[in-house]
Amino acid sequence: MLTYAFALTLLAVLILKFWLSSRQIRHVAQHREQVPTAFAETISLAAHQKAADYTLAKARLGLLELALGTAVLLGWTLLGGLSYLNQTLLDWLGSGMTQQLALLAAFVLINGLIDLPLTLYQTFVIEERFGFNKMTIKLWLLDLLKSSLMGVAIGLPLAALILWLMGAVGVWWWLWAWGVWIGFNLLLLLIYPTFIAPLFNKFSALEDEDLKARVTALMQRCGFAAKGLYVMDGSKRSAHGNAYFTGFGASRRVVFYDTLLAKLSAPEVSAVLAHELGHFRHKHVIKRIVLMFGLSLIGFALLGWLATQSWFYNGLGVQPNLGAPNDALALLLFMLAVPVFSFFITPLFAQLSRQHEFQADAYAATKTSATDLSTALLKLYEDNASTLTPDPVYVKFYYSHPAASERLARLLA
Repeated sequence: MLTYAFALTLLAVLILKFWLSSRQIRHVAQHREQVPTAFAETISLAAHQKAADYTLAKARLGLLELALGTAVLLGWTLLGGLSYLNQTLLDWLGSGMTQQLALLAAFVLINGLIDLPLTLYQTFVIEERFGFNKMTIKLWLLDLLKSSLMGVAIGLPLAALILWLMGAVGVWWWLWAWGVWIGFNLLLLLIYPTFIAPLFNKFSALEDEDLKARVTALMQRCGFAAKGLYVMDGSKRSAHGNAYFTGFGASRRVVFYDTLLAKLSAPEVSAVLAHELGHFRHKHVIKRIVLMFGLSLIGFALLGWLATQSWFYNGLGVQPNLGAPNDALALLLFMLAVPVFSFFITPLFAQLSRQHEFQADAYAATKTSATDLSTALLKLYEDNASTLTPDPVYVKFYYSHPAASERLARLLA
């Protein structure tokens, strides 16, 4: 029964994703030759067409990723790839923790190698073609090495602890594992700004005294405290600009991309920062963390039950081990299957995120200037080649931020 349910659901997801992407491609292409009336005085036709072409290039690559991802998923599950890999490692290493960790590591490595060509194409062909990529092959390889070592240093101990809990603490292991997961994520929020992010980027104190004074006054008005104001050298990897908060509690930092500061005026930067402060004022970050923890509790509880059901393994094309732990198999199958069945609730989370963005915009308009925020957003849309004419259905399903026309119309209203 699970085999048929999984296959039919995967087919439905594939058809829906293809339909949505096709709508997006067709809609953007149809509106490529004319700037929307609301933006006719601020966005040039050349910029509008660049955004359309960039969107179309990414969407077409997305179709290839969709086909490859579906084939790989079938290969791991119903076609027996995961079962074969597990049996091969069992024959080589025997049963036990080493074999289970090797299974997880091999799965991640193989998936990474499969995704590698499309990742390289995205960075060094599409991003390069539209003038966004600033990375060299050397820097890309260095980033890959650092992230891989980071994954081994952090991921393997965490996986080993989860696997040990699955085998050692009885039927309620999933509750203990959930507690470990929460602790790990909270710890990551604390240490990321100080210890992890500097491994990949250089962070320097904001030196523009006028902007620093303006930003400090804004944060005081909003009742927000941060450990520091920093500029990140995002330009060494990409021409895209952004600003964000990072950290948690006393470790919070305000970070501006150097590309953002180069494109926006001081009032516009303040307006963008006020938008981010709006997320904190409305407790969006806390709400999302609580939602994530709540959903992860449900996920761990479901995994705790499924891991004991032989039909869960057999239905997804895997022969469970006899006389050996199946914990790593259960983890991998769960991670492969759940996104398929949960895909249909994607619009709910997208809608929630868009509501948060509207609330943050409204807050920014009360603390700075709606005009400054709208001009900043227009510059960012143009500089990041974000299409002004996305398909409305595609937006409802996927977009975490409102479409430009809807967002600016509501902001200026």
